[in-house]
Amino acid sequence: MTTVLSPTASAGETAVDPVASITPATSRTTSKGRSTARWARPTAVFGIVLALWYLASYVILDEQKRFLLPPPHAVFTDAFFQPGVFSEITQALGRTALVALVGLTLAIVIGVAWAVAMSQARWIEEALFPYAVVLQCIPILALVPLIGFWFGFDFPARVIVCLMIALFPMVSNTLFGLLSTDKGQRELFRLQHASKLTILMKLQFPAALPAIFGGLRISAGLAVVGAVVGDFFFRRGAAGLGAIISNYQSRVQSAPLFAAIVAASLFGVAIFLLFGWIARRAIGRWYDFSAT
Repeated sequence: MTTVLSPTASAGETAVDPVASITPATSRTTSKGRSTARWARPTAVFGIVLALWYLASYVILDEQKRFLLPPPHAVFTDAFFQPGVFSEITQALGRTALVALVGLTLAIVIGVAWAVAMSQARWIEEALFPYAVVLQCIPILALVPLIGFWFGFDFPARVIVCLMIALFPMVSNTLFGLLSTDKGQRELFRLQHASKLTILMKLQFPAALPAIFGGLRISAGLAVVGAVVGDFFFRRGAAGLGAIISNYQSRVQSAPLFAAIVAASLFGVAIFLLFGWIARRAIGRWYDFSAT
């Protein structure tokens, strides 16, 4: 507890500063309240979604059409709690996860290299960035048949689809971070006759890390989407989540269909949270995540 001398206190006496004495407790209380609110609000929204889901299943839909939207507990009892269905979903999830991770790794490597090249000269950015935008705007579903013709219909084709969907956020966010370096700091490095490589590695990259991690989290979610899309269209080889989702759809198996969608969503959320945790461990000591 901090103590300060009061102007009105007599010699030899100390007076407790009321502000200093209550600040630590207030800070702890505020931090605890923020942590509680951070989880309470999403939990409340999740409860509302479940209530609306039950309302749609039991009130809005006729009993004969309830199979189109089974209630939440039926998704677990008829899918996750069924050993055969659960095993099929987990195996497909493992294959989809492998495609997503390989595609995401390639997107990180290619995206960062692409952005670094564009950050080194204005004419390189003007020459290459339009193609990044074109890649983002291409309707992937229209290219899927061509990708299958050129690269086959198995693992490589799925990875390519995943890469095309996940690449642009890495390129754009990394380039934004590299070009957002403080101009005064760059001039200071140039005054010290630092090479471009030194400026890149010791100034631009550290300053760009928050933007890079932001793009990485976006690309991580898109990689899961790309892996599912690839599985949905390329049926050869071991089936992933996209393939079994298509099978459940054709058989009108609503509960396993919802379970597969939930599994894909949870996997995407897990990857997003993982890279958020990595970002906090890597740059959380000097970057304020509460401001984003």
